[in-house]
Amino acid sequence: MDQLRNGRQVRKHRLGFPCCRKAYSVLVFFVTCVLGGTLTQRSPEGQDVFSEHFPRLDWQPTRAPEAAEYAGKVSCGQCHAKEAATYHSTPMARALELASESKILKSHLPLKFQSGPYTFKVQRLGHELVYEVSDNQATISEPVQWVFGSGEAGQTFLIQHQGAYYESRVSLFSDIEKLDFTLGHPRTVPDSLLDALGQELSPDKVLACFACHSTASVSGTKLQLDRMVPGITCEGCHGPGGRHVRAALAGKVEEIPMFNPGKLSEEDQLDYCGSCHRSYLQVELMGLRGVNNVRFQPYRLANSTCFKTEDSRISCSACHNPHEARQRHSAFYDSRCIACHSKRQVDPAGPSKVSICPTGKAQCTVCHMPKYKLPGGHFEFTDHQIRIVRSNSDYPN
Repeated sequence: MDQLRNGRQVRKHRLGFPCCRKAYSVLVFFVTCVLGGTLTQRSPEGQDVFSEHFPRLDWQPTRAPEAAEYAGKVSCGQCHAKEAATYHSTPMARALELASESKILKSHLPLKFQSGPYTFKVQRLGHELVYEVSDNQATISEPVQWVFGSGEAGQTFLIQHQGAYYESRVSLFSDIEKLDFTLGHPRTVPDSLLDALGQELSPDKVLACFACHSTASVSGTKLQLDRMVPGITCEGCHGPGGRHVRAALAGKVEEIPMFNPGKLSEEDQLDYCGSCHRSYLQVELMGLRGVNNVRFQPYRLANSTCFKTEDSRISCSACHNPHEARQRHSAFYDSRCIACHSKRQVDPAGPSKVSICPTGKAQCTVCHMPKYKLPGGHFEFTDHQIRIVRSNSDYPN
């Protein structure tokens, strides 16, 4: 049943949003300690998809089971030519690149940034792209192996130093076309040369980074960079397709179907996309408040007054086709809004009241999904918490 809060109905969700914070804290503790990783169901390829009531806390779409067989995007394109023709232009397809193949990074070299006594440089030395940090007395210099990010907002560098992986302290931001502190890192003068290098990543974080930015790089709990395909390809979302392709070639495609996230329920789809783009549960566990959580779209959408777990008109794929580049014009999304918010859709006898905007009939997202810039982010993120935005109102958590 729905609950009342501040005089309006609030839907319960299986992840606890938007419920009382104290009750939710107990739920988070219970999920973390008891249910995490215990209740799972399997996709046709044996890939963990969802628990009965909660997603696994360590689950991600691109984490394949051991011995999973990948077919490669060329094989997928032989039958799914339409999707293959446009997918390469999507940000997900370009979520990770080898540094040596990054056109965006190479077009901005050399790069330099100063913070107190520390000088940061990204430059070409011979055949390598090198990330260098110096304090005028000592220098750490390591090859840039991979760049994370499609470049729409910017790109962050992953480097290895003394056997450990580091996320670079500074990143290239497209808006300013130069280096600045990486989002999530302190915007203060580093404490030491090693601190200036970046954040050392735990093995779990390394797996999470590669799992959400590449395909076939993670098998179970093992990193297998020798098999990695940069970016999220077809099999990153649909699961390993080796067995499916063999069945198709044998005329038995129905025997080994591929997992299709588009057929998930609205609630499960939100969790599915949220496994990388941050679900409600993940953001609650992170304890992230304020405008910094605006870039976690599934979390923000779940907070929308109009979000209904059983309504396909408000889901990730209702507005975004993952096989095509993102639509940038607000008018494109009007038909999605009108699918609910129009006179012909209002059912007086229905379970909930649907409002009709009295102010405008076009470019709905301009008013109801405002954009916010993160401190030091150099990029405007669209807030997916759909709402009536009051003048001078605070950012809603």
